[in-house]
Amino acid sequence: MEETENNLQESMTALEAVLFAAAAPVAYTRLSETMGLKVGVIHEMCQKLSNEYEKRGAGIRMQFMDGQVQLTTAPEASSAVETFLGLEATQKLSRAALETLTIVAYRQPVSRPAIDSIRGVNSEYILRGLLTRGLVEEVGRADTPGRPILYGTTQEFLLYFGLSSISDLPPYETTVAEEPEAEMSILKE
Repeated sequence: MEETENNLQESMTALEAVLFAAAAPVAYTRLSETMGLKVGVIHEMCQKLSNEYEKRGAGIRMQFMDGQVQLTTAPEASSAVETFLGLEATQKLSRAALETLTIVAYRQPVSRPAIDSIRGVNSEYILRGLLTRGLVEEVGRADTPGRPILYGTTQEFLLYFGLSSISDLPPYETTVAEEPEAEMSILKE
């Protein structure tokens, strides 16, 4: 039993070191090949590491997306890292950019015509800016006339908002249900 625990701890240490050395998100399959363990075991180990970081309030977190994992800076430590690296404070997104990004995040994959329909205005310029910042990316083409480009969020989107995965977003129904009430109270005043 003790030997099994020692092996698990050695594997966890190796996994953490590999993720630290990786410059980009790493696929579970690649970690599996590298470490000689099953993908399911790697996934469980990553979840365990993630829980440990969260529990102790570590300055790093695990980020999960599309069968990949990456070590990232904890959101609450980002300003210290930016200062250390001499980076300018993260540029804020405009209301229109946040609106467009919200539509992409909750409806992905989504086309620009669909975004335009929801927003009621042309979103081409805003989408171009989000693409440039790496917050959205082209993920395919729709099987409709004209075959419009479909957009989805990126790993950078998760980093920007301090999310581990897209499933960390608040439920869509809750968010939408709260807004009309606030707007109605403003209109009544």
